[in-house]
Amino acid sequence: MSLAFIQSCIAEDMQKVDAVIRQSLHSDVVLINQVADYIVNSGGKRLRPALVLLSAGTLGQIAPHHHQLAAVIELIHTSTLLHDDVVDESAMRRGKATANTLFGNAASVLVGDFVYSRTFQMMVGVKNMRVMEVLSDATNTIAEGEVLQLLNVNDADITDDAYLKVIHFKTAKLFEAATRLGAIICQASPEDEAAMAEYGMRLGTAFQLIDDVLDLSGNSDEIGKNLGDDLAEGKPTLPLLYAMRHGSATQHQVIRNAIEGGGLEELPAVIAAVNSTGALEHVRELARKESQLGCDAIAHLPDSNYHQALLQLAEFAVNRSF
Repeated sequence: MSLAFIQSCIAEDMQKVDAVIRQSLHSDVVLINQVADYIVNSGGKRLRPALVLLSAGTLGQIAPHHHQLAAVIELIHTSTLLHDDVVDESAMRRGKATANTLFGNAASVLVGDFVYSRTFQMMVGVKNMRVMEVLSDATNTIAEGEVLQLLNVNDADITDDAYLKVIHFKTAKLFEAATRLGAIICQASPEDEAAMAEYGMRLGTAFQLIDDVLDLSGNSDEIGKNLGDDLAEGKPTLPLLYAMRHGSATQHQVIRNAIEGGGLEELPAVIAAVNSTGALEHVRELARKESQLGCDAIAHLPDSNYHQALLQLAEFAVNRSF
């Protein structure tokens, strides 16, 4: 199981999506081109646009509107990254310096606004009110998730449910929108559209849970960012919450101090605590369950390479090391 089979199913279509992205980001303003080109060429797994294409291929045929909407999904994601890196004061993403590090915070925020507003121009071009409804709801929910996450920073007392709500809003909603859009353009039945949407939501949740695990256990070169970045920002992720509940009094206090104070002074002790309490495996198991529920939701759909790719993508999401 690897990304190779998944990517091979849609290689030609992804080239068309990339062409749409590059064409859509062109501007007469030089700085916009510089920042946008840097972000687009910085890599990334392109999972979200791939979901638009794979869901379409599973339920019908991939059409030009799917290329357009796959590009929209990727650009919404790109704009949130530009803003996130400024808010989080991140210096590295995908193994490279962040745009705000190279071009400054002001340029990153403003170009993020340009990318975000350009996606609305692209949405209108599809001339489908249902598409507009899904994407406007998704972008609004993502913004709410960003604010919720900000409110939770340095709060060691949030519940698992409160944290999962952030994941559903901030990350999984765009995955859900991607798979739902593939279904809508194929004019799938309401039942199949709902099934695809659930698959996307479950996959996105699993994906973020594994990101939380990798933040405390991954290899910096592989994951493309510094180990403990979330902890340094005072974000109370699920592995930390679990370890606080199941660790010793000393471990509980170490993790609480790390969340409430931010920084990485306690990182070795925190990593030791999440390992000794089984927190990482606990969260991995939650991710596996989410992934399986997503696969179950689309199990009834016709078998094809696209369908198999969706199932393999769910497996990749929970077994990856980057």
